[in-house]
Amino acid sequence: MSSHHVIREKQEPALLIANGEACQPELLGQLLEWSPTVVVLDSAIWRVLELGIKVDVLLGDFDRNLDLDTIRAQQYPLDVVHAPDQNKTDLHKGIEYLIERGYPAVNIVWATGRRADHTIANLTDIVRYKDQIRMVILDDYSKVFPLVGRFEKWYAAQTPISLIPVGTVEGVVTEGLTYNLHDESLTLGYRTSSSNEVAEDGFVRIAARTGDLLIMECWD
Repeated sequence: MSSHHVIREKQEPALLIANGEACQPELLGQLLEWSPTVVVLDSAIWRVLELGIKVDVLLGDFDRNLDLDTIRAQQYPLDVVHAPDQNKTDLHKGIEYLIERGYPAVNIVWATGRRADHTIANLTDIVRYKDQIRMVILDDYSKVFPLVGRFEKWYAAQTPISLIPVGTVEGVVTEGLTYNLHDESLTLGYRTSSSNEVAEDGFVRIAARTGDLLIMECWD
């Protein structure tokens, strides 16, 4: 158990910290307050330790020759998970670790910004796990999560909402947006529903017949 635990383990989303652009301390603090488990990918560990965050799990391929003795001296207890599979990214491994241990949900931070290839891969790759664990990628400007089944949520008017397909998505139907879709197709690189917005205070509903769709709540 970590010093940040304020709830029972696995009742709230775990927190997975990658190695992209750091978010504001306020956002990170809010997520830590409700996270029973903090998993850090190995490339980010020193940045995390500098912030004084209590880490539960350090995971990765450890190809940077980390000084694990020094890390363990600062973080105890610490579960060190060596995941050397080079066919998977460390983010994949972190999500799979949580799935295998029965976590129902995970918030992911520091997964965007810095390198464009990492950002694109992290945002699009999460759809492969959408039926196994609830996932949200957050940064200072966006909240991104895959559509699972039928989505319904109350929003204030003019809240920016973007729908980004991963590949092709068929039969997209929306309600409550300024520009609604009526059984239409979206294809990455050709047609998306970017920079749409909530028409008026009320519920937004989103569904799709086939394919993987990312829902993005964005703000400037």
